[in-house]
Amino acid sequence: MQTYPTTRASTVDLVRSFMARTYSWMAAGLALTAGVAYLTFQNADLYATVMSLRFPLMIAQLGIVFFLSMFAQRLNSTVAGMLFIAYAGLTGLTFSALLNSPAVIPAFATAAGTFALTSAAGFLIKRDLSGMGRFFMFALIGLLVAMLVNMFIGSGALTLGISVLGVLLFAGLTVYDTQMLRNLALSGVQGEMAERAAINGALALYLDFINMFLMLLNLFNRD
Repeated sequence: MQTYPTTRASTVDLVRSFMARTYSWMAAGLALTAGVAYLTFQNADLYATVMSLRFPLMIAQLGIVFFLSMFAQRLNSTVAGMLFIAYAGLTGLTFSALLNSPAVIPAFATAAGTFALTSAAGFLIKRDLSGMGRFFMFALIGLLVAMLVNMFIGSGALTLGISVLGVLLFAGLTVYDTQMLRNLALSGVQGEMAERAAINGALALYLDFINMFLMLLNLFNRD
């Protein structure tokens, strides 16, 4: 039988422990992505190989994300952790191409600052944001459709609009996802279930950060 916290102190400790575990997984994923991207960019032969396989690698990334999303509640924490690390490594390979841009560092720094502020807001906001889930889902679908259309028309104005709205959307998703994770911790999740939830939560926050970074990079590259 699941044991739930019975005192305020135990509840605070449970939430702190769960969120620390989630952010640790996310930070590890980002560090792996950055390290793999840098090492790939520095190795000319590896970089050329990765660029020739970039499309299959991106398909593999999507496959891992969809698999984790569909079977998140069935996988044990070890398998979920290995898949998350694999995804972060693959992302590092494909992101090596971004290091050609001088805007990478300022875009990353801006994304890091924005993520920190919005995630803190999600943790501290008392208003229930669970009703916003459907809005974010439709907004994300709309953004993806706009990006697909822009691949064919190549509109500069639409690219700018997509980037600005994308930053706002993923900032909002960071607030939303953080609050959902805090609420999950407050429900008393522990043990294997907590570890699995922390990994899945880290993936959600990782995706929020990565996509926010990409949108900001698009904006910075317009200068």
